[in-house]
Amino acid sequence: MNTTCDTLPSGTLTQEQAQARILAAIPVFDATERVGLRQALGRMLAHTVTAHIEVPPHRNSAMDGYAVRHADLASGQALQVIGSSFAGRPFTGSVQPGECVRIMTGATVPQGADSIVMQENVQRNGDSISISARVEPGEHVRHPGEDMRIGDTVLEAGRKLNAADLGLLASLSIGEVNVIRRPRVAFCSTGDELKSIGEPLQAGEIYDSNRYTLYGMLQKLEVEIIDMGVVRDTRKDVERAFQQASQLADVFITSGGVSVGEADFVGDTLKKLGQAEFWQIAVKPGKPLTFGKIGNCFFFGLPGNPVSVMAGFPLFVRPAILKMRGESAPTVAEYSAICTTPLKKAPGRKDYQRGICERDANGQWRVRSTGGQGSHILRSMSQANCFIVLPLEWGNVEAGTEVSIMPFEGLL
Repeated sequence: MNTTCDTLPSGTLTQEQAQARILAAIPVFDATERVGLRQALGRMLAHTVTAHIEVPPHRNSAMDGYAVRHADLASGQALQVIGSSFAGRPFTGSVQPGECVRIMTGATVPQGADSIVMQENVQRNGDSISISARVEPGEHVRHPGEDMRIGDTVLEAGRKLNAADLGLLASLSIGEVNVIRRPRVAFCSTGDELKSIGEPLQAGEIYDSNRYTLYGMLQKLEVEIIDMGVVRDTRKDVERAFQQASQLADVFITSGGVSVGEADFVGDTLKKLGQAEFWQIAVKPGKPLTFGKIGNCFFFGLPGNPVSVMAGFPLFVRPAILKMRGESAPTVAEYSAICTTPLKKAPGRKDYQRGICERDANGQWRVRSTGGQGSHILRSMSQANCFIVLPLEWGNVEAGTEVSIMPFEGLL
């Protein structure tokens, strides 16, 4: 494995440098909206929630059995069953010495009773019971506020709400919460060569795939998606798209049109209408990256090659969107794996090659290449289930080398 690497060319950033610059520029949203509890799943809580009632609100049984007075158990006498307490239909009387009440899980413990005997430890004969096991005072009794007391902090602001949180809020009779507003993300593809699905192709034309991969990746994030279609390579059309996106969205993503060709107007338009930074990133695929801002709308210009889009999005765009939503440490998991196929690589760029990974019988990750790694080979992304992440200083990789992998699950 060749591990030599010259100093990066002037003006070229590492992946980590570019990510740091982007995240430093991205604010956390302070705009909020109120949503129903079911719509709050996966959203970022905008305010701290405190308990305004006790949970549970009353003493209740943790078991099916009998509610008894613990003082009656010392003599071993039979107890008289005077009624039943069901969840939602409590026994309304009071348990006196020598008495007990049949009780179900979750039912209110009657007045006078202080312990629950599991039904497995009871022998019943008509309307009387005898108890065959030792019972501790207060056994199997849930007390008011045992889960939450009035004034307790239940959920902190900034928490990403999960299914358990929804149940917790429901137990407090909270039906709506304030959450961080979803970022609005607009995107388009640029290029006169692009056709939409179903349109006949003419010479030199191809079908637009990038909008569909971008849509799929955005769907995995809590964002509002605005598909602006294909934008033609004219100054007028590109400028119109930028103006519309800056009014509609918090983030605008383009694919294509960020090189130095005569028909690439994205960069000129961004400089005219807003602020622009043009970076060469030491990664492969996806070396050119444009980052900027039009008013309050952040801009990401990704290359036009489909694999470059699918590599650049999780590396640079996804972390920015997650920060907007209030997620403080957006990271992508990487694992060690044994590469079972040789890999071609030149030193100087961090390489994200498409791979197929699986665990062997010993639980060790193993990964193999999908084959051709051209940034235009979209099929390789469909076949792959991970990126093989090769450091920029590495050269060719021999089979049997330990490498890092980035699984696609939850990412693409």
